[in-house]
Amino acid sequence: MDYQDRDADGVYVDTGHHGPGPDLMGAGTVIGDPVRNLKGEHLGQIREIMLDMRSGAIAYAVMAHGGVFHLGAKLFAVPWQALTLDPAHKGFTLNIDKQRLDEAPGFDPDHWPNMANPAWAAQIHRYYDHSTEQGSGLS
Repeated sequence: MDYQDRDADGVYVDTGHHGPGPDLMGAGTVIGDPVRNLKGEHLGQIREIMLDMRSGAIAYAVMAHGGVFHLGAKLFAVPWQALTLDPAHKGFTLNIDKQRLDEAPGFDPDHWPNMANPAWAAQIHRYYDHSTEQGSGLS
């Protein structure tokens, strides 16, 4: 099921927007969307959206990678700016090789990091080549 299938209210009507996909989307509609790399390889699924409550911006998409039906999956906080909506494939793209993702800082679903910690945020943004932390509100 993709974001268009989860649009029970019919709000994602093409009204001549200027970007890929709709101009606005509900966070719940992207939960479960697939993430692929630029080679088209499946990397994982969006599991959660983390909002920066101070700035109102999306800080991270938490992506599940590996495992079967969320069992044994590792989670990764991917800076929102690192993802690109891919309406053709009803998901997102992330410019990273599978091997580099396997080596990325991740966490166990039962032990989430303190994502508000500036040192943790800087490490994540550096890893995904977004060290400016622009829009994350974390500094």
